Amino acid sequence: MIRRKLMRTRQLKPGMKIDQSIVDRLGRDLVTKGSFLDEYIIDSLLKMGIMSVYIQDGEEEEEKVTVSPAAQKNIEKLHTDDRSKVTLSNSVRERVAQGIQYIYSNTESENMSDAADSIARDLIGAIDNNDAIAIDINELKTSDEYTFKHSVDVATIAMILAKQQGMSKKEIYEIGVAGLLHDVGKTKVPIEILNKPGKLDDNEFAVMKQHSVFGYNMLKNRKDFNTGVLYAVLQHHEKTNGKGYPLGVQANQITPYAKLLMVADIYDALVTERPYKKAFSQRNAVEMIMSMTGELDMSAMKSFLESMILYPVGTVVELSNGEKATVVKNNPHYILRPVVVGVESGNVYDLGQDLSCASIIIL
Repeated sequence: MIRRKLMRTRQLKPGMKIDQSIVDRLGRDLVTKGSFLDEYIIDSLLKMGIMSVYIQDGEEEEEKVTVSPAAQKNIEKLHTDDRSKVTLSNSVRERVAQGIQYIYSNTESENMSDAADSIARDLIGAIDNNDAIAIDINELKTSDEYTFKHSVDVATIAMILAKQQGMSKKEIYEIGVAGLLHDVGKTKVPIEILNKPGKLDDNEFAVMKQHSVFGYNMLKNRKDFNTGVLYAVLQHHEKTNGKGYPLGVQANQITPYAKLLMVADIYDALVTERPYKKAFSQRNAVEMIMSMTGELDMSAMKSFLESMILYPVGTVVELSNGEKATVVKNNPHYILRPVVVGVESGNVYDLGQDLSCASIIIL
């Protein structure tokens, strides 16, 4: 039985589940209802002067998963750790959160480029610390404000894709800066358009589509950013078939950095809930990316598919044959089809390579 309880913010503990949404003065969700609290969120609530919130008081009854001896034997035998993923320490997470907020709140400041530099170097450090070549977007959380979170997500995803493609550390750094700044032009879009809860009309969308031009113009006269960064900001909404914006250029005119940002930007936007749309599941978002072969660069898409981890090892999933199963191994070439073990039957399903499993999918 779930009950609602009003609790003083200073008494909140990490792991509690909030039973209300926290919005800013513009109606944007800062913390969504049902989110699990952590130290960062609690501290942010205090800084915003929110002295009490409703939390869920009581436990949801979770279905217990019983693992049979046969299943346990196969799970232990086949368990293969996931590829190294990007992880951010609490101190790095806090620096990144403060830095990205500074950037978007002080776009005219001379120190804005220093903040971008600092964040990009923190992200490179996080990638290098455990030689990360993969990413689980659920582990990144740096902010509850969409623009800030989205910018860091896009930067980190794009940096991993750049590493997958064998780019130099300098290039990985530069694409990180471009990812952090790719939406900076939205600070020049009228707030009533930027935060409109419904679909934009044609005139409003025409203004919104100019944000990449606004961003380019804001950065082009600064000595800190080279043409690779500038054109990535300008072109991150282009499409390889020439049907993107703002220039409508085709694949051979789109810079390598922008091709990676395009994939990262679309994926993160799909899996993030906004006032005007529900979030897509990660699985559905990946399938949508895979369907965009005529619009996205194939090399960037391949790097993306080999970098994302949708079902971390140890995750319990439901199969279309009615079984519950534990993920024991991910295959970077078959992102949606890992190796799983039925928790009761002990059956091993190699969803990516065993043709007898072709009709089985993860629900």
